[in-house]
Amino acid sequence: MMEFEKFESAMERFSSTVQKSSRVEKVAITQALGRILASDVAAPFSTPRRPTAAMDGYALKGTDLSEGAKFKIVGTTPAGKMPSAAAKAGECVKTFTGGLMCEGSDTLLPIENVQVQGSEIVVTKPVSAGFAVRAAGESYREGELLLRSGTKLGFSQIALLAELGLFHISVFVRPKVAILATGSEIKDLGERLENDAQIYSSNHIALANLVTQLGCEAMIMPLVRDDEKELGGAILSALQSADILLTSGGVSVGDYDFVQSTLQSKFELIVKGAAIKPGRHVRVAKTGEKYIFAFPGFPLSALITCILFLRVYLQKSFGVRENTEFSAILDHDYVKKTPWMEFMPAVLQNRDGQLFVSLQSKKQGSSAILNNLDDDSVLLVAPLEVKELKKGELVRVISVPKI
Repeated sequence: MMEFEKFESAMERFSSTVQKSSRVEKVAITQALGRILASDVAAPFSTPRRPTAAMDGYALKGTDLSEGAKFKIVGTTPAGKMPSAAAKAGECVKTFTGGLMCEGSDTLLPIENVQVQGSEIVVTKPVSAGFAVRAAGESYREGELLLRSGTKLGFSQIALLAELGLFHISVFVRPKVAILATGSEIKDLGERLENDAQIYSSNHIALANLVTQLGCEAMIMPLVRDDEKELGGAILSALQSADILLTSGGVSVGDYDFVQSTLQSKFELIVKGAAIKPGRHVRVAKTGEKYIFAFPGFPLSALITCILFLRVYLQKSFGVRENTEFSAILDHDYVKKTPWMEFMPAVLQNRDGQLFVSLQSKKQGSSAILNNLDDDSVLLVAPLEVKELKKGELVRVISVPKI
């Protein structure tokens, strides 16, 4: 059996070659979904800036409250307006949700807890001092660090940026990733299959969407036959306009597998395979600051190795802050099929606050396609050193990128 390097050492060596990106650009927050923040964001002011009413009611001094107590209404404060009056002893200011609490008040008495009698209110149900008042700085205080560089911007982070009044923000330039599917047996979409030995390529489509979900700009290149000269030219051409090249197919040791020899002869080969299933023939090469990731041709193998290696590149290059690994309870026994480290599509379930993981009931072969990595999927990790995992055991799980 061919010897392969341990996954951890291969990944560590590869990771050590990746430098922090210095390519940054400004974008509008309306165009920032999925982008990676390139600088820390601190609060330019406190929110709320002053104590604020959390509901409609009457702003007054909480120590004066008792059932039957009367307060004179001396003003009204709608949201967005400065208070027009202060609340002295025995006085109150009608204040609406989001309105600033007036001077002299520290409590908001809800409108449901009073009877209005002309220009006065009568307390029908007292509340505790400080009730329904948002303190100044309750959300965040001026100068507080809110978002760190490396944060992937989702809808909630972008909403926060809008709340801060920020429109243009600094993000890392998305790397251009070229996808090159290889193999004389594959045809592109729209082409005619000439015989039963040919198939339509799905790898270039799947990988393009995967790298897009990971925050990169995908470039689909024309398919390449199993021809060494043609392959070498296609790789060099793709690297002229791309920062990263992903290839699928041709990484094994067959007579028509030319990717390995091409990378070996033209580039600095960093990873020459790893003891993993699927994807043990994965290759990683480098030229200058550009990387070539050569993945197997089986769709599931290509996708899993892409998740493992490209994610690490992004974490190192952009300092991505994303919790992609965690633990879960195995729902059944699992016997490994190989002597290598295995990454198997699995389903995660939350039961009463505990995470359970189980293998998909779908096809498990390395050629089984996209339904093995849908929105409910994770990767169950079976370490190199063990032969089986037991039900109830705490196991390592890796998340799959989501839209």
